[in-house]
Amino acid sequence: MSKSQTVLVVEDEATIREVVRKYLELEGYTVLEAESGGKALDILRKDGVDLVIMDVMLPGMDGFSLTRAIRGTLGTAPLAAVRSDTPIIMLTSRSGEGDRIGGFELGVDDYVVKPFSPRELMMRVKAVLRRALPAEADNTLVFPHLQIDPTRRVVLVDDRPLTLTVKEFELLHFLAQHPRQVFSRSQLLDRVWGYEFYGDESTVTVHIRRLREKLETDPAQPQYIQTVWGVGYKFEVEPG
Repeated sequence: MSKSQTVLVVEDEATIREVVRKYLELEGYTVLEAESGGKALDILRKDGVDLVIMDVMLPGMDGFSLTRAIRGTLGTAPLAAVRSDTPIIMLTSRSGEGDRIGGFELGVDDYVVKPFSPRELMMRVKAVLRRALPAEADNTLVFPHLQIDPTRRVVLVDDRPLTLTVKEFELLHFLAQHPRQVFSRSQLLDRVWGYEFYGDESTVTVHIRRLREKLETDPAQPQYIQTVWGVGYKFEVEPG
């Protein structure tokens, strides 16, 4: 890293928080700590961060509510110091599919199930932050009513900017780079999430649904991302 990136660790167990902090600092990251969702909000109101690692079960405000606050969907005042698309890795002792899908629905980028290997967590941190970096070249994709700028990580629909999470942007950008090519959910997991991700294929379904809700005029009748039944998904619109 040419510049130290800042990671906020939100965890009420001091031992886990200390271990995560030490591993992050060994990798060269600047670390901020919070033992509760409320304390994390106080930090995010005044300090910008590049990544949030948070537990699901927190005193007061839980991880799901904190995620909604960061993504701007909680109904509270926006967190001026942090971007709404800031990457989020969630720590959880619950490995059920419903919990993971619930988190992905809210915009969580990755999950790590407790007990976890600190080395595995560092691998996921690096992967998420690497994908959050803007592209170096200006390779804007232009379609009718839609522009995708990987350099600034901006998506415009009729000149209206969309707020996407890191994974939502990466998924849209990947599909748009291959118009009319059909990808299965397992292929999308491999190409967008990469080998570092150990989730299931329902992750792709959740992100496709979230993208359609933000991108399409009528998500039930999508124009851009279409389902090929029994196979997967494709980006149907040709470049304009």
